[in-house]
Amino acid sequence: MTTDAAKFVGSIPDFYDRHLGPVIFEPNAVDIVSRLVLPPAANVLEVACGTGIVTRELLARLPADARLTATDLNEQMIDHARTRLPADPRLTLRAADAQSLPFPDGTFDAYVCQFGVMFFPDKVGALREARRVLKPGGTLLFNVWCSMAENAFGRIAHETIGSFFTSDPPTFYHTPYGWCDESVILETLEQADFRSPVIERVEHVTTSESSDHFAVGWVQGNPVVHAITERGTADTATVIAAVSAELARAGGERPWEGIMRALVVSAKA
Repeated sequence: MTTDAAKFVGSIPDFYDRHLGPVIFEPNAVDIVSRLVLPPAANVLEVACGTGIVTRELLARLPADARLTATDLNEQMIDHARTRLPADPRLTLRAADAQSLPFPDGTFDAYVCQFGVMFFPDKVGALREARRVLKPGGTLLFNVWCSMAENAFGRIAHETIGSFFTSDPPTFYHTPYGWCDESVILETLEQADFRSPVIERVEHVTTSESSDHFAVGWVQGNPVVHAITERGTADTATVIAAVSAELARAGGERPWEGIMRALVVSAKA
């Protein structure tokens, strides 16, 4: 899995964790982990763990005899997660491609992925891998964003950043907000041989300390920053200021407040 949209490298993990993590990822992490029902001594796989936001929540909730393997495509996201997570004998962190998981068949009781499936180029293939590594009856649990039309902060970031490009504006945000058609998700699960799928819509009111703080994440905490710096049409500080101004118009300057909407998807192997 080598698409540019999945390249969370360099300084991106730190900006992602500090500026986006508490605002849009932590509330959803609490939500998704609260839905997980596991057998005793469960063996859990987390895919696309990023900087360890869901990982931390899983460790807080899993029993002492459970095991957790948290993976991400990007070594630098894993490295950042190591600095943020407590030492825990239950936890293994490693780099892995969701489309070619390095685990035997029927290894895990549950597969958890927060806001990662949208980035898999071959979603059917990746979910077939999830099905393969799950035990019979094991749980698949993931969430995806609803569209940009339903997540104003994503639309604002996309449109404002794009306004700095006279042609060929960055399309990064089409990826995280572009896989939310429930019929497509259900068809994908069926093709991957999952059963009993359930899709639930969730909505959270969330806040950031300021529109400035939040804007830094939208510009420097995602691969879109590569397009900005490589093309040189504007410096990142100018783009951040513009995104902050638009976010403030929609949700206030200090603090910023908004609504985020996502789909939580579960199924059985």
